[in-house]
Amino acid sequence: MSILIRGSRILAMDAEHGSTPFTGDILIENDRIAGIGKLGDVAADTVIDGRDRLVMPGLVNGHLHSGEALFKGRYDNLPLELWMLYAYPVLGTKALSERLIYLRTMVVAIESLKSGVTCVSDDIFEFPGQTMSQLDAVFQAYADSGLRATVSSNIMDKKMLDTIPFTREVVPTALQQEIDAGPTPDIGGYLDFCKQVFDRHHDREGRLRFMIAPSAPQRCTEDMLLAADEMARAYGVPFHTHIVETKVQGVTGPEMYGKSLIQYMHDLGILTSNVTIAHSVWVTDRDIELMGEAGVSVVHNAISNQKLGAGIAPLRKLINGGVNVALGSDGICSNDTPRMFDVMRAAALMHKIATPNYDHWPVAAEILAAATVNGARSAMIGDEVGSLEVGKRADLLLLDTNSINFTPLNDIRNHLVYCENGSSVDTVIVNGEVMVEGGRLTRIDEGELLAELREMMPAFTEYHAGIEAKNSVLEPYFAEIHKRCNLMDIGLHRLGNEPTWAN
Repeated sequence: MSILIRGSRILAMDAEHGSTPFTGDILIENDRIAGIGKLGDVAADTVIDGRDRLVMPGLVNGHLHSGEALFKGRYDNLPLELWMLYAYPVLGTKALSERLIYLRTMVVAIESLKSGVTCVSDDIFEFPGQTMSQLDAVFQAYADSGLRATVSSNIMDKKMLDTIPFTREVVPTALQQEIDAGPTPDIGGYLDFCKQVFDRHHDREGRLRFMIAPSAPQRCTEDMLLAADEMARAYGVPFHTHIVETKVQGVTGPEMYGKSLIQYMHDLGILTSNVTIAHSVWVTDRDIELMGEAGVSVVHNAISNQKLGAGIAPLRKLINGGVNVALGSDGICSNDTPRMFDVMRAAALMHKIATPNYDHWPVAAEILAAATVNGARSAMIGDEVGSLEVGKRADLLLLDTNSINFTPLNDIRNHLVYCENGSSVDTVIVNGEVMVEGGRLTRIDEGELLAELREMMPAFTEYHAGIEAKNSVLEPYFAEIHKRCNLMDIGLHRLGNEPTWAN
């Protein structure tokens, strides 16, 4: 099967052209790009007229939690540690059905593809624990949708109350005992589970992969972190984790380990180029130095960080420090959408208020790189996707440049970052197959799937409202911890991060 795109503007994001557009043709044979440039008289099974079209690499969502899709639009004005009580409850949960998990994943896949996302790194956590059949449902949804996905089985093997400072001081003993009674995974069981997933799903259909995801260094034992690092290196996949998203987590390292969490990772010998870190909002200059030396990736979740009031990541320092910076939506209720054009715009804008030094503001080309080539590198598939180059997988978008978002047409890079919202996406190709054509999905019946989910939601919403009520008893205690940590001085002062508590 071959596809020829004739006479389009091309934004290759490769080493030769970067973000400078040029006019040419693209030939796709099977799942890969076979030619790019002025191709002359070339035959193909399908020919697409590229006039008035911009072709660019598919967007990469470097950090996503599709498991939150059932809570889309549900919460507001809750900082992370309080929001997690409801989105990731610790009391009274039961396992979800495989069908509900399949449908919630499909919601994310549908919105991702239609808005130009061709690749996601999906960090999955199930309550009260994950089964193989539940993870099978996630992989099956991505297989059916046509999206490229790297999926994890998120793990934490410490009691929740031992992962957040001051909980043992603040939370009443009876509640502590109820929370502690929940199951705790063991290392051997987790490694065996991961080996089975690698056998069942890794490199499936040339699109689907598995990664290792210790939830955060403070949420895992040292032995778990070391074992996870060894497995990630052995399989050549990311060690995907969360570090210092909030001020509370910025306090966590010094309180628990007498050092920052990045320093703790470094001292364990597991801060490597395999590591992809979500957030890194409250990192120190020394942390950034260690991260740059190690060649880690950071996924900047600009919208989620704003909605949860987490703070403003030091983007310029991370980039200048040699850290590979990608972009992510984060969860589908801490952001409420997986649309990466939204994230690009937010990331480009929010850092312009972080400093009056406009030489440090991100430019559109940097944001585009973060959403494409850098995102692919963060998933450790940079040799396969992220740019338009001969030999790479054919993951790309065609956008209509006659749309209102590109009118009048000035600098295409600025239009993509500041004007585009995904509505100009006309065609999406993943692995050489057209997954969206004329704005419509080609593989699945979107209406039928969404209708089925809507039928199931009343029962789920009633169940989850009961879970929220049960976990709400913890809110005043976590509010106290949030306030206490945010009033502590950890030596970081950035615009937007200073406490502003009223007396």
